[in-house]
Amino acid sequence: MPPRQRMEKIKNLKNMIKIHIILCALQFMIASNRKITNHQNNQKTNQLLHIARSQVGVREATGKNDGPAVEQYLAYTGNQKGEAWCASFVSWVFGQAGYASPRTAWSPSLFPKARLVALGKPAMVFGIYFPDKGRIAHAGIVEKVKDAWVTTIEGNTNMAGSRDGDGVYRKLRHTKTISCYADWINMEGGKK
Repeated sequence: MPPRQRMEKIKNLKNMIKIHIILCALQFMIASNRKITNHQNNQKTNQLLHIARSQVGVREATGKNDGPAVEQYLAYTGNQKGEAWCASFVSWVFGQAGYASPRTAWSPSLFPKARLVALGKPAMVFGIYFPDKGRIAHAGIVEKVKDAWVTTIEGNTNMAGSRDGDGVYRKLRHTKTISCYADWINMEGGKK
């Protein structure tokens, strides 16, 4: 092989080695970034669930959407004592975790199309559709999912799972009773 061809071949080989090194470095960086992102998402989820769990056991003072904690949830969304508060509770929990949104007392607005996801996961918001209302009329936070069952933490419910209850409860709901899920952690619009 003539020296010129040999030099050209060596040059090409060196370039291929450089490209290979660069690609390996990029793969390593992407994998590391995924690990960091997953860790951050787990931290956000754990923080939000810790706040929600701390509220389990809160009860209304007189059964009329009142009491110190309930009124705090309502005030967070600009609402008054006596108004329905399941969505205010969800919003308050996210607010305590440092999120600017959601911030609403209207449960249907917890489910904009851009936030909808097919499957529930911990720290996502779930919604229940009520045919008599023609809309999502109750919402809460997913704590965990196992098979066809979802453990939730939700406000303005009761032991029976009503949408007009007396406190913050941990509930076990079948996936067939849940209409939709929204992800307010892992999409744009999260932290302040």
